[in-house]
Amino acid sequence: MTDATVPDDGGSTIEQEQDVTPLELFFDLVFVFAFTQVTGFLITHLTWVGMLRGGALFAALWWAWVTYSWLTGVIPAEAELRARVVILTAMTAMAIVALAVPNAFGDDAVLFGSAYFVVRLLHVSLYATATSPETHDAVLRSAPGFLGGPLVLVLAGFVTGTLESLLWIVALALDYGVVWFRGVEGFHVSVSHFVERHRLVVIIALGESLIAIGVGASGISLTLTIVVGAVLGIILVIALWWLYFDYVVLAAEQRLASARGPERSALARDSYSYIHLLIVGSIIYIALGIEQTLAHIDTPLPAVAAVALYGGGALYLIGHNAFRYRDHGTVDRRRLVVTALTIGLLPVTLYILSIVALTVLTVLFIGLVVAETVHSPVRPKHRTQ
Repeated sequence: MTDATVPDDGGSTIEQEQDVTPLELFFDLVFVFAFTQVTGFLITHLTWVGMLRGGALFAALWWAWVTYSWLTGVIPAEAELRARVVILTAMTAMAIVALAVPNAFGDDAVLFGSAYFVVRLLHVSLYATATSPETHDAVLRSAPGFLGGPLVLVLAGFVTGTLESLLWIVALALDYGVVWFRGVEGFHVSVSHFVERHRLVVIIALGESLIAIGVGASGISLTLTIVVGAVLGIILVIALWWLYFDYVVLAAEQRLASARGPERSALARDSYSYIHLLIVGSIIYIALGIEQTLAHIDTPLPAVAAVALYGGGALYLIGHNAFRYRDHGTVDRRRLVVTALTIGLLPVTLYILSIVALTVLTVLFIGLVVAETVHSPVRPKHRTQ
């Protein structure tokens, strides 16, 4: 179902928005598992190369989720039997993708790429055959990237080293680039449904951060320091939640609703499909940093873990400002200041205890939350609408 319209009594039209369905929530569960697998991959590959590969894995998983979020916004997948079967089949294939994540650059590389290709092929097939002629043409226009990128990942599974890395870069560039260069005209967005889907995936990522706290504290004695570290981690996750859900997402939804036609589709692509990669991906890195803090509670963080924690925090705020700039053409100065402080303090974390580093970052983010809640001139307008 698209942004269907019906006439009101005055002869104008009003949009009919669909709710997020239980099938979509069920489908998202496999991404909970997949995101957890990415964090696990990062923990066991705590190197600079591992960080880059973990980012590439997340980018692939994110784009699979993104493409289905657009699809289920225009097709009543729960109501139509064929669509329901395709979505559930894709969910099964995506579970295999998630299982292969830990060795996606090793023994399970071909399995990862092949299962991922199946996920994306099912998406394109359903999108092209169950939508309007306009959307059908748009899907076929994007199909070379939507299928070509995943196919390159299959090929990457047969090689190693530099060639494998180059093929991953090509695959992601094809997949992400096709809707930039060929546009999104013909694709449609159901605003409340689309925004709600992204709210839920942010919640999934924040939940992964809470899981990381449990992973970091498992198997070790719950000393007072560990408990304090866990509490700090939870408070930091609360701050991340607050900064996104308090008013940012409300302002963004109003802006998306005000756009029409191709402008709305382009705004949805840029603000949500592209920029939310930074927002959600940064949460995954922060989760890694929290887990490593608890694992190294009495020592400084390893350099890679410090970059994950503080770099992830900075990237989260950069993503927020990119989101705001694309929507409204402005940036939040407070968030810019905290971003600069976070980056500036990163080298210091190599010489202080990890619990102290986590404390400083948590204080910065809580301070930002308080400052915005009390003093933001924008917040009251969106909270009262």
